[in-house]
This record gives sequence, C-alpha cells and structure tokens, in this order.
Amino acid sequence: MLDEGYIKFQPVWTPAEPLNWNILNELDHWRTVLYQHQLIGAYDNGIGFGNISQRWNAGHQFIISGSATGNIAKLNSQHYSLVERVEVDQNTLYCSGPILASSESMSHAVIYQECPWVNAVIHVHHLEYWKTLLHQIPTTPEQATYGTPDMAYAIIDLLQNDDLIKKKLFVMAGHEEGIFAFGESLETAASSLLNLPTY
Repeated sequence: MLDEGYIKFQPVWTPAEPLNWNILNELDHWRTVLYQHQLIGAYDNGIGFGNISQRWNAGHQFIISGSATGNIAKLNSQHYSLVERVEVDQNTLYCSGPILASSESMSHAVIYQECPWVNAVIHVHHLEYWKTLLHQIPTTPEQATYGTPDMAYAIIDLLQNDDLIKKKLFVMAGHEEGIFAFGESLETAASSLLNLPTY
C-alpha cells in the first residue's frame, strides 16, 4: 500500500467553483454511509482510501469525491470534482472544481463509458471481503495497478467478456483490499457492498 492514493494519470485540472450542494446531496449521503461502515476511510498512516461517483447529465461526465478525501469524516461541496473527459490511451483525465478528482477516476470513467445504464460507481477497501471474493467474482489481473490505463483496460475486458455486468461487483487482484461496485443508482451500488456477509 506504499503508493496508495497517488495520482497515476496526467491530470488536466481546471479550478472552479463547487457544484450546488443540492446536486451533491445524495452522493454525499451514500459516501457518509460508506464511511460510517469503514468501507471508505483512512489507514493508521493517514492515507485515505475509497471514492464514490455519480453520472452527470446522462453523458460520460461524472461527479466524484476528490483526491485525498478518504480520511475526512464529513465532506462538503469543496470535496467533489467533475470529471469532464478521460483519454485512456494518453493516460489523461480532465476535471474541474475546487479539488482534483480521485486517483481512481479513470476506473470509474470506463465503467460509465461502457455501461450507459450505470449511474453510480463506488470503490471501497475491505481486506476480509477482498480475500473472500478474490477470483470468486470477476477479478482484474494482478499486474493491473489502480488508477492506470492497464486497470482501465482490464475493467473494460471484464465488462465485455465476463459476467461482470450481471454481478455489478469486482475485485482488484493488483490492489489489495480494493473492491468496485456499480449500479443503476447510488442506493443499488451501495447496497451491494453493505449487504456483503459480515466476517
């Protein structure tokens, strides 16, 4: 976990005013719930983990919790970014807002691009769930590290060639503890994580 939280894509960030809180309210509600369940949070060394996003205006753009916000218990409008465009081949991400988009934004982006019906994507950390689900559900290759084009292409491959679209849940072999969920709404995506067995 030495590189946890580091931005691995080339960001093109345009500082801008935050989105209206009414737009962010539902997204922030589910982020708070996941934080309370310790699926989003921070390690003892202060490095944060986990992020949550919601599709914006029915296109490929989406709102996501900002970089280095996992260790903050309660976010506000200053902690969310709008991802406007992602160029996976160039490892480049364009975003705007008061904060840089999460280091996992490229992984969120390809799910929205591949699945027009998806309106919410969530990335969490949980060691026991990760160990139990690894290779039991769709799993990205060990050599694909978080936040990289390799991870983005691995996710696309699972979406196109595995039963991931049906399960709406996958684990990242090369990102210990990392689990992704997605769905038609924030509630359905969050529920698939909150309803995993308790160990």
